[in-house]
Amino acid sequence: MTKYLSTPTNAVLVAIDMSKHRHEVLIERPEGGRRRRMSVMATKDDYDRLVEELASMARPIVIGFEATGNYHRTLAYKLLAAGFQLRLISSVALARTREALHNGWDKNDPKDA
Repeated sequence: MTKYLSTPTNAVLVAIDMSKHRHEVLIERPEGGRRRRMSVMATKDDYDRLVEELASMARPIVIGFEATGNYHRTLAYKLLAAGFQLRLISSVALARTREALHNGWDKNDPKDA
């Protein structure tokens, strides 16, 4: 059965588009303003840098990403071990949202995040 988890209103939302060697990260603060984009290479040093960056915000963090075979597992484990909330997002839902927002089916990593 699906468990319903509401998102805290003061949470920082993080979207990650996973790939084999590089992940595109989009960070949105609850007070609005400009979203922050980051590229994270699939290395321990970059994963540590991302965890430090998110932990420094001192707020609840909710991270959404699409399952991508094995590519998401190492980063998901690192983020979960750091105490962040993770959400798996359906690839079909991502495709439909991308089509609705960008009025087309074309795909790229920053747009997916």
